[in-house]
Amino acid sequence: MLFNIHSYLLLLLLCLNTSCSEGDKEEWSLVWSDEFNTDGVPDAEKWSFVTAGTVDWNRYCTGDETTAFVKNGVLTLKGFAVDSLDKVSFKTGGIRSQGKFSFRYGKMEVRAKLGKAKGSWPAIWLMPQENHYGGWPYSGEIDVMEHLNFDAFVYQTVHSEYVDVLKKKSNPAAHGTAVFREGEFNTFGFEWYTDRLEFNINGSVSFIYPKIEGEKGVQWPFDQEFYIILNQALGGNWVGEVNKNDLPVEMQVDWVRVFALKK
Repeated sequence: MLFNIHSYLLLLLLCLNTSCSEGDKEEWSLVWSDEFNTDGVPDAEKWSFVTAGTVDWNRYCTGDETTAFVKNGVLTLKGFAVDSLDKVSFKTGGIRSQGKFSFRYGKMEVRAKLGKAKGSWPAIWLMPQENHYGGWPYSGEIDVMEHLNFDAFVYQTVHSEYVDVLKKKSNPAAHGTAVFREGEFNTFGFEWYTDRLEFNINGSVSFIYPKIEGEKGVQWPFDQEFYIILNQALGGNWVGEVNKNDLPVEMQVDWVRVFALKK
């Protein structure tokens, strides 16, 4: 069923007051995971390092284990300042499953603990494997969790032609915010259906984005496979300047799990 805005609002109201799920947990089947049980660099069969790019989130990424490493069952993604004689001011860690694992529909959960610093910007998100509708933002982006500075809440957001080119950001809302347990591990996740994305934190629905029928532009590019990105960024236009006195800062990840609905 394709949603109209009235059914979306009704669903959102119901979900924010109940558990809102298409099935109990036993109806999901695990199809891919990383429990980070082997010390050293992240599993090369599942992840690649994000290397330096030209946009804010990857500007300081490196491909070495000082910024992304596994120890004692936890993946650490780190951001820290480097010597002023270096070509860059910071180094940050990020990994992605591009070309190694991608999925369409199902459920993803990531258990992670967030650090805090002025200029810190950790994220758990997904990008399209093939860009069927064109380059960003036309083929979409799913942001399961983004955290800024010392905020007591996180952002959950979708991007598309509809949202970022046509500027249809409020009907339906293209992002939500939700509180989390500060200084503790939280489970950030979403359930991905053919007609909606349901974001959640610690099992409670926090934000829903529906497929809308009959809209101009690509409102729903979320019918193709996406891969996973985990990263700890520093600085940029959105998060602002970095306070080096707050560094290093890190996001710790206990596990990543992807499920499919049992048939």
